[in-house]
Amino acid sequence: MFAVLKTGGKQYKVAPDDIFLVEKLAAEAGETVEFAEVLMLGGETVTIGAPTVAGAVVRAEVLEQTKGPKVISFKKRRRKHSSQRKRGHRQQLTRVKITEILAGGAQAAATAAAASAPAMADADPVLAN
Repeated sequence: MFAVLKTGGKQYKVAPDDIFLVEKLAAEAGETVEFAEVLMLGGETVTIGAPTVAGAVVRAEVLEQTKGPKVISFKKRRRKHSSQRKRGHRQQLTRVKITEILAGGAQAAATAAAASAPAMADADPVLAN
């Protein structure tokens, strides 16, 4: 199964256990992030969103925050003394690993399992009095 997701203004075709770089995400290494902007799901049956697939989610684990290669912009005007400019830039990136691709039905099952856990309010002795 694969999915096409959109993040950081770019589109990525991903499958489970893929590792790739995306624009910087606000998450630390080891955290789990969800990409809800899934444009297409593929596999045995193909689902194309209009513009996104309803209920589809791609979960990924953040491996590290890193920087891209140094890009140097050098401008010089010929025959002009001291008319040159040098600037450097390194794009901030996040390396992620896709853990699972969930269609709408699979997400509901995972949410139901989490909701069936016992509530902590029932075990609170302050509320029992």
